[in-house]
Amino acid sequence: MSKKIIIPTIAFLGMVFMAFYTAKIEDKSVSINTNEVKSTETFPSIVVVELFTSQGCSSCPPADVLLEKVKNQYPNEVFALSYHVDYWNYIGWEDPFSHARYTKRQSYYNQKLGYRGNYTPEAIVNGKEHFVGSSTGKMYSKIDKYKSQKAQNQIALSNVNRKGNSILFDYEIEGDISDKTLRAVLVLDERTTSVKRGENRNRTLKNSNIVVSESYNELKLSRGSGSITIPSLVRQNEGTTLMLLTENEVLDITGATKIKV
Repeated sequence: MSKKIIIPTIAFLGMVFMAFYTAKIEDKSVSINTNEVKSTETFPSIVVVELFTSQGCSSCPPADVLLEKVKNQYPNEVFALSYHVDYWNYIGWEDPFSHARYTKRQSYYNQKLGYRGNYTPEAIVNGKEHFVGSSTGKMYSKIDKYKSQKAQNQIALSNVNRKGNSILFDYEIEGDISDKTLRAVLVLDERTTSVKRGENRNRTLKNSNIVVSESYNELKLSRGSGSITIPSLVRQNEGTTLMLLTENEVLDITGATKIKV
């Protein structure tokens, strides 16, 4: 009689042990999967705002003011870039910071985003979305959106030196760099201009973070050296900032850093 009682008890204990052991295996499996998720590298958020503007455009000054505002309000999170396009020069005022290559970059973005033609003021955020650059609501909405998203790359700058009309630097990038390009951008912190002709004639305009020079390097290694030219239009003792951006083949911006130089 006792034998009949013991056998089911042993069987029951064996089932309990197997369930416990299986649970431990399942826990371990879950732990491994969690680690695999954690191995996907993400880094602190970045918000790169590229404003396409012109001193010859009467609707651009409010966007220029807004860009300066968010630059000062979010000194660490927002990377503000003011690209001056050249297609407003024909109406009588040649924007001293304008260049055809900035117009070309704007065209690349609009082709990518499915928008026909270029317009000013246009803001592009992280290479992914565009809106009218003077729209305060849109600006803050997009900043909040991308502040909540992690970046794919993190860039460290070191050994930044001015040598003649060049800035030399070393960089190291964390995260996947396959099919990525490193964009070095030199910006003039600010300049006030008295506009004599065109739509903004007789107005004094203040522009911030004006792009004055760029260089591009295809990334083969996660660390290296680079340089960027300081153009003659930058006056002695004017403040400048060097920004490094990583971007993929479709111009999505995946990482950013900056330093005063």
